[in-house]
Amino acid sequence: MKIKNLFGLFTIIFLLSAGSMCAAPGRVYVRVGPPAPKHVVVVHKTRPHKDAIWVSGHWNWNGHKYVWVDGHWLAPRHGYTWVPGHWQQNRHGWFWVDGHWKRV
Repeated sequence: MKIKNLFGLFTIIFLLSAGSMCAAPGRVYVRVGPPAPKHVVVVHKTRPHKDAIWVSGHWNWNGHKYVWVDGHWLAPRHGYTWVPGHWQQNRHGWFWVDGHWKRV
């Protein structure tokens, strides 16, 4: 009898942990759209690499308000192109789509 209970307990723990490992991260929706992008002049023109890519700054939602995230240089990846992050809207509100590398 004790073995059945122990087996049942382990089964429940396994199923709960497996479900959390497979769960996709949730998307955070914001009801108010982001402000217009800031016009930023990059004064420091020294690239860390001759083919480095400048990733523009963007507004980020911190749970209470939008805060500006500065742009930065990104090392290139051979055979890939950079797709910039952007805010997108659907019926649930606004959400951020991360920038990512796309194979050429």
